[in-house]
Amino acid sequence: MITVKTALTGAILSMALSSATQAETVNVAFQGSLNSLDPYSLNETFTLGMLGNVYEGLIRRDETLKIEPALAESWEVISPKHWRFHLRKNVKFHNGNDFTAEDVVYSMDRARSEGSNLGYRIPEGAEVVAVDDYTVDFLLKAPSPIMHSGWETLYIMDKEWTVENEAETVASASDNTVNYATLNANGTGPFRVVLHEPDIRTSFENFENWWDTAKHNLTAVEFKPIKSDATRVAALLTGEMDLVFPVPVQDLKRIRETRTTKALTGSELRTVFLGLDQKRDELLYSDVKGKNPFKDVRVRKAFNHAVNIEAIRLKIMRELSSPTALMISPLLFSKSDQFERHPYDIEAAKKLMSEAGYPDGFSVVLDCPNDRYVNDEAICQAVAAMLARIGVKVDLNAMPKALYFAKILSSGGFDTSFYMLGWTPSTLESSVVLKNLMNCRDDEGQGASYNIGGWCDPEIDALTSKLTLEPDLTKRDELIEKAFRIAHDKAYYLPLHQQALAWGTANNIVVSQRADNQLLFRFMTKN
Repeated sequence: MITVKTALTGAILSMALSSATQAETVNVAFQGSLNSLDPYSLNETFTLGMLGNVYEGLIRRDETLKIEPALAESWEVISPKHWRFHLRKNVKFHNGNDFTAEDVVYSMDRARSEGSNLGYRIPEGAEVVAVDDYTVDFLLKAPSPIMHSGWETLYIMDKEWTVENEAETVASASDNTVNYATLNANGTGPFRVVLHEPDIRTSFENFENWWDTAKHNLTAVEFKPIKSDATRVAALLTGEMDLVFPVPVQDLKRIRETRTTKALTGSELRTVFLGLDQKRDELLYSDVKGKNPFKDVRVRKAFNHAVNIEAIRLKIMRELSSPTALMISPLLFSKSDQFERHPYDIEAAKKLMSEAGYPDGFSVVLDCPNDRYVNDEAICQAVAAMLARIGVKVDLNAMPKALYFAKILSSGGFDTSFYMLGWTPSTLESSVVLKNLMNCRDDEGQGASYNIGGWCDPEIDALTSKLTLEPDLTKRDELIEKAFRIAHDKAYYLPLHQQALAWGTANNIVVSQRADNQLLFRFMTKN
């Protein structure tokens, strides 16, 4: 029997602990809104990160993203298909209810239910069994050597509270449904929600009965969505806000030169990319009738060749991005340096378009968020201009992320022909990229839930299946390389870059800026 038992030593915080006895309120703004408090509604970093201040998983990650115990104080791999988690005792939900194994079993079932966007985090067919009040077994159909690595944001809910408030059904982000768990929260985390007004504000309050020792000094956090970049930055500079993110790259210099503020930048793990509908026989939003041009690899490669990623890096991202050839950060895959982007080459792109039967191009709608990624709408505008050089007329459809995700993830069938998305793998490794972005899905969306373009390559699916069962890291990387090579050579996606982190804070704020771009209040102090 292999035993994994990690002592909870506490996070090594990059903050001024000497001020931890002074209680403070912090005002925070993000470019988009926190719409739903249901922790299974939307697999989006911002939403899950904010909810991570309220809810907790069996594991969590420190500032360096290292796994450490949370609601599970230890775990054992009894056999390759049998994991046992020993739960933390004397943990209270915010309403005073006790945390027990019953809540873990219920949460895992709810996370796999209809409407949930996080069901893939649990191995298919896994049986979750409460051995006793503080022990839970996961009985798997097949080995899953990294099963728990994506569980920091697979949060545990209070069964009694959820059932009592008739919130058993997950309120899906794809159809904007609402229930009690959408507007209210009851976690075990360091902060509790005391007010939630979607699109307006969310108020968090320090939870004094948190099981862990608080290293922050915050009494409360007031969150407001501020869509306008200029307004968001102005709110920081005038002192209305203590922390804003993201900061437009062109405003970093001004923030650094202002006496009362500072800018925090760093590398983010998120990959921003463009996707293409390759499943339908005819695109929903194009003037091409009777066929789908994106099913032709020559068209997909032409789109790749037409995008001048260096111009985007210099002019739009102000050098705060890293162009990529892959759908994962090079920091997370050892063989990333063996891949190169399809080069910017307009003549090659025109030739491919002509060979594919589109010498004069065609029209297509590009769906794009305007409040989710750094300079997202500006990037989409630039891509539209670049594709015009090969005859492709792009009609840009930019919208707030609440509307955007509801559209492209539509339960009616992924309502898009051409779209932008960003992805940070929850497990911080490649298997979840393959399972969610590169495996086949059916007409109902079963399978790779974020393969919105719907393309299907059985060879990649087969490699993913082998990867799931392979514990050896070297062999895993070889399988990943083969799968990524197929996707790259067939241009199933158009990867753009890893965007940089860009936050602005008041000078008296000390906060840990994690590479996954989650803002966790437990890593913050106000001096």
